[in-house]
Amino acid sequence: MLSNETLEYISVLEQEFSRYANKELALQQGAYLRNQFQFFGISTQHRRAIQSPFLHKAMLPPKTELHELVKVLWSRNEREFHYFAQELSLKYMKVIEKEDIHLYAHMVAHQSWWDTVDMIANKLMGNYFLLFPEEKESHINKWLRSNNIWLQRSALLFQLKYKDKMDLALLVKCIHHLLRSDEFFINKAIGWVLREYSRTDPEWVQEFVDDTALSPLSKREALRLIS
Repeated sequence: MLSNETLEYISVLEQEFSRYANKELALQQGAYLRNQFQFFGISTQHRRAIQSPFLHKAMLPPKTELHELVKVLWSRNEREFHYFAQELSLKYMKVIEKEDIHLYAHMVAHQSWWDTVDMIANKLMGNYFLLFPEEKESHINKWLRSNNIWLQRSALLFQLKYKDKMDLALLVKCIHHLLRSDEFFINKAIGWVLREYSRTDPEWVQEFVDDTALSPLSKREALRLIS
């Protein structure tokens, strides 16, 4: 159960978001995400200014409440709460614990779309698996088998910025598992992670693309920097 202080923290945040709501902008933001989410109607720059005091170290709720707090925020209708929750989670990166991966997976699997999933996969999951590499295999295998395209996309994108830390065997395994997918967001992610890795080892990417039956989208994205 959240403490009274943390419940007040959420309440004041909601008051601030509501105070600056803009219905016209909210409609535009909703349309951009195919009307899947509601918005207060606050620009990214303004939202970050509003939430800045709530992310100050002295204002952060205790780490013990993070999972429940994020899930409460994630259950709200307005997308600004979800953006805030993931940025709040980043504030606890120095005190990550093994069980935190379950929170990140919950965030990916609920209220799902690229605008939150990609940040969670890249920054939260990516940093997590650098700290706990022994956890990779079990979680990635579970996500690949889940039939949830957002968890599968995360299995690809958590290594997006790994450069020479890339686990190539795991990347190849993920791609081969998802090769026959007809999902745009999967095939785009395959191409994206290969394209990013081509900055580190273009020869490896070119050879892999030549030897693998990638979708046209994945192949085009993978070779964009090489071509």
